[in-house]
Amino acid sequence: METLLYAAELVEEDGAYTLVVQDVVRNTVQVTPVPKSAVDKLPTFLSVLSSKLNPAAARSRW
Repeated sequence: METLLYAAELVEEDGAYTLVVQDVVRNTVQVTPVPKSAVDKLPTFLSVLSSKLNPAAARSRW
């Protein structure tokens, strides 16, 4: 059985980016602005993170 612990959204409004992270267990929300340069690097960051956490799965997708 899966249990959702956190939910995250990256929201863009009028050219400004905001990361919204909900801690589902504690029922809290954290909001922080994110620079566009970080948003642009997000796909690369996620790819690197995925390959470090599960290298075999990352290789099999290609």
